[in-house]
Amino acid sequence: MWTDTHCHLDAAEFDADRDAVVARARAAGVAQIVVPAVARANFDTVRTLAHAHGFAYALGIHPLCVGQANDDDLRQLSDALAEHRGDPRLVAVGEIGLDHFVPGLDRARQAQFYVEQLKLARRFDLPVILHVRRSADTLLKHLRVEKVRGGIAHAFNGSEQQALAFVALGFKLGFGGAMTFERALQIRRLAQTLPAEAIVLETDAPDIPPHWLYRTAAERAAGQGSRNEPAELPRIAQTLAELRGLSLPALAELTSANARAALPGLA
Repeated sequence: MWTDTHCHLDAAEFDADRDAVVARARAAGVAQIVVPAVARANFDTVRTLAHAHGFAYALGIHPLCVGQANDDDLRQLSDALAEHRGDPRLVAVGEIGLDHFVPGLDRARQAQFYVEQLKLARRFDLPVILHVRRSADTLLKHLRVEKVRGGIAHAFNGSEQQALAFVALGFKLGFGGAMTFERALQIRRLAQTLPAEAIVLETDAPDIPPHWLYRTAAERAAGQGSRNEPAELPRIAQTLAELRGLSLPALAELTSANARAALPGLA
């Protein structure tokens, strides 16, 4: 059985058929899905979804959302983590991190929210789910100061040196749809060569579609959809199985065990 360690099941793209999306995932063998929050507004939503479907969730403020957040949102996050600290489906603080790719973002404010959320993860003894986009070195710098109990570097696309630095700090690295593109040479190289115990699988649905769902801007404008969903995870995993020379059952067991090691609440 498979574990999707990162899926935004609460996204509006799933509003019309969310139950069917879950049913397809289960039929494909996806037994566990982690649903991370991105802002204060969806803390309750991801928790409710996780309980409704028997999945797991994380609470945090995404770096792309800090511009609309206020400092009281951090207090609300702290209160939510305190209120639900006994909830076995709460497995991490996330999605948090830094985005140095999207232009025009306030990096200082991102860093403020990131560091404060690392402190909350330490206080509540939770792992973190990290957004890593052109920001690996800065994320690592803060992790060396605010030591947390590991977690997952989601959608990792850095260097081998950066990857091993995350692993040394107790993190697993998330691989998903981007790995299925033959031109994603760095991601595929890492997926093939990193220690097997360092890898977890994810979809980031409805985002990061695998190559068979990808649509160009022109195709999307013409109405062709490219929504990703958790049922795609086993087919995404086939790429990883081929890169590493593993059977799908062995890979499912390995990556699900890695997910439980990264997020002990999944156990």
